[in-house]
Amino acid sequence: MTRPLVRTETKQASGADRRAPRVLVFGIIGLVAIMALGLLAVPILIGSDAFFAATAGCSGQQTGTAGQPAGSAKAKSIPANYLFWYKKVGQQYGVPWTLLAGIGTVESDNGQTALPGVHSGSNAFGAAGPMQIGIGGAAGNAWGGLPVHPGSEMVNGVATDEDGGPDADVYNPADAIAGAAKYLLEFGVQADPSTAIFAYNHLQSYVQSVLYYASAYAGGNFSVVSADMPASNTVAGCATTTGSVTAIDPPTQAVAAAIAYAQDQLGKPYQWGGTGPDAFDCSGLVMMAYRAAGIDIERTSEAQWASEPRVPASQVEPGDLVFFAGSDGTVSSPGHVGLVIGNGQMIEAYATGFPIRVASYTDRDPVGFTRPWAKPGTVLSSAAQPAG
Repeated sequence: MTRPLVRTETKQASGADRRAPRVLVFGIIGLVAIMALGLLAVPILIGSDAFFAATAGCSGQQTGTAGQPAGSAKAKSIPANYLFWYKKVGQQYGVPWTLLAGIGTVESDNGQTALPGVHSGSNAFGAAGPMQIGIGGAAGNAWGGLPVHPGSEMVNGVATDEDGGPDADVYNPADAIAGAAKYLLEFGVQADPSTAIFAYNHLQSYVQSVLYYASAYAGGNFSVVSADMPASNTVAGCATTTGSVTAIDPPTQAVAAAIAYAQDQLGKPYQWGGTGPDAFDCSGLVMMAYRAAGIDIERTSEAQWASEPRVPASQVEPGDLVFFAGSDGTVSSPGHVGLVIGNGQMIEAYATGFPIRVASYTDRDPVGFTRPWAKPGTVLSSAAQPAG
């Protein structure tokens, strides 16, 4: 990875220019204009509110840190040291701190997970630290140099000694957050946040998860604008969603609680048989989501399909479950399930190697839908009730 390099050059005035006062005056004016344009090209150094609002894909003037969103009540869930560095680095590099916080949340729950690679070593793909920056293997060495190396050492990567310590340490929150900011800048985050986040992790569901948290952490009217994401077929295994995360209008408080629980798991890994808190399988995720809402449902997708009231596709609402035959199931006994959140989208724990994500279900040939939150005895579709 090459570091971004911004350099402005000015042309020396010729001898003829020096002998002509009027030309010299115009030359000075032109030089000032060039310098002004040069400053606009380096928002990382000056943090201009005007440039940020027009070009960074963000809108809204906020109180607090200049050019940055205020924090919402949700932001208080971020550990204090992480919140400090997200905001400091965001202001320093001209990157919305909420995007950095979104990445940190999805990658490591802001350093609170004990998954491999977060606090030492690397994960199976060669990513390390709370921001999961590549240090080798399939992820490549985006960090540059060793995971922990002297801060004075120049490397071809995003490694940074942000907190002034002796080392550039990928496991150090301050250094890792600054490295992530530099990575996003290299991929044009100020002009197109979605594409830069997609470059960070080639899953559209990952982009949506990060943008969801970025929006949740932002206070006031500040919003991150999501441009169209890259086509789903550009990277194998991408979810088929596009645009920003669905605005959810849950029909009941229980549904709101279930969806909120599932959203909090976005970005965590899939694990067959998993019921949290660090990893889930598909049915484990929806079971625990509804348990958080005070509703007990069966453990497996097959049992959930067999025991819950079914819903015609024309009547589906947020909170319903959507079922698929899956690799280990059939149409009559579906092996995969997701939690509907609206607009043809669901939250699902898809498969090994995929983080819990937001994805479309409309083009996946769903078997059908159930409503675990329906009141006992409710008949939703007399022609489609579970047998027996």
